[in-house]
Amino acid sequence: MSEFWSTCLNRFEQELPAQQFNTWIKGLRLEKEPTGPTHFRLVAPNRFVMQWVRERYLTQIEALGVEYFSAPISINLGVADAPVDIPVIVSADEELPVVKPVVSVISARNSDPAYEKTRLNREFTFDTLVTGRANDLARAAAQQVAMNPGVSYNPLFIYGGVGLGKTHLIHAIGNSIFTANPTMEVRYVHAEDYFSDVVRAFQQNSREAFKHYYRSLDLLLIDDIQFFNRKERTQEEFFYAFNALVEAKKQIIITCDTYPKDVQGLEERLVSRFDWGLTVAIEPPELEMRIAILKKKAEAEHISVSDEVSFLIAKNLRSNVRELEGALNRVVAYARFHGREINLEVAKEALRDIIGATNRQISLELVQKTVSEFYKIKVADMYSQKRTRAIARPRQVAMWLTRELTSHSLPEIGEAFGGRDHTTVMHACRTIIDLRGKDSRLNNDLHVLMQTIKG
Repeated sequence: MSEFWSTCLNRFEQELPAQQFNTWIKGLRLEKEPTGPTHFRLVAPNRFVMQWVRERYLTQIEALGVEYFSAPISINLGVADAPVDIPVIVSADEELPVVKPVVSVISARNSDPAYEKTRLNREFTFDTLVTGRANDLARAAAQQVAMNPGVSYNPLFIYGGVGLGKTHLIHAIGNSIFTANPTMEVRYVHAEDYFSDVVRAFQQNSREAFKHYYRSLDLLLIDDIQFFNRKERTQEEFFYAFNALVEAKKQIIITCDTYPKDVQGLEERLVSRFDWGLTVAIEPPELEMRIAILKKKAEAEHISVSDEVSFLIAKNLRSNVRELEGALNRVVAYARFHGREINLEVAKEALRDIIGATNRQISLELVQKTVSEFYKIKVADMYSQKRTRAIARPRQVAMWLTRELTSHSLPEIGEAFGGRDHTTVMHACRTIIDLRGKDSRLNNDLHVLMQTIKG
């Protein structure tokens, strides 16, 4: 049982941001149930955590159980030392779960109290961040803010899909600023924890202390602000804290999984404040950047990985950095378990289900059909000899998407687009890569098409 739970903890630690892992997973305890060999009780420190785990992570834990035991498992959730149910406060504005007073994680650490108070992850720095076309603008803006906090781009709003490096980037800013100015009051907080702080402030009648703390910061880093969705009281508190910090020329940095105006349930007055500074996007990494990320990860872990293995993983894992690193960890674990060296054959065996799923889901024909429908042209135009702009640009887009989303080689792509030479495909890909950095409309088209093709 202990080995199974250690496996679960290792997997979650690899896949979740450190702050989320420490908040929701690290404090859980797995106990054996007497009713069967694969029956367990998962104990949470309080009902708030228990409910969150039930909604967000229980299914994944059960899936890991099936993978580990090769059989379905049964998990009951419980709360440590909780003889009675904890009530829920309901107000006219919103429902706020009662959060039991907890001993701060900070107070338990004694290595560097000033640094630990920031809640920053020391490992997330600009040096450990791999840069490419997908994040070069966001990184440049982040470095500018790090050099001139409160002056350049306030607030800095960074958005992008899950696992693309938003959290890494804002920790890098925080680490850079705090290292240069150790007397500054810096705080990284996930949006869910800010919500919990608001709840606790109301329950413990400590609103003034809460307001004073957040409004006296020199740097506030809020991660995943989409979790403020429809939490009216939390948004109100943040609105006033935001105004106070900006007026005092204190820096605010925010991340979100989508463009601020597209976040559901976020008040208009708050969204308008985000437009005061700079909004930058982080895109899914291109092939070369994905390979660089894998090499950086392998180097950090002192693992020898060949170019062929890196290329195989990068070609089949395209969505985000977290998936890439998870795939590499899977290959390493597979090789160690079987006592074999990490080579192309081992990597294919370890990732055969992922590679199979990728090849089944996205075909060259699907890309051509989707792009044709999007640009309202005929699929036959994709492999015709027509060179008008209305045909040529969608064809180039389709070639680039095929290169990014499938494992087809350049000659194979060229053949599918009317028997064109592989150099034509290379030219098309370079053209699209160059244009997406200049043409916001094209960049948006590519984003929509990629999401549509991936389903």
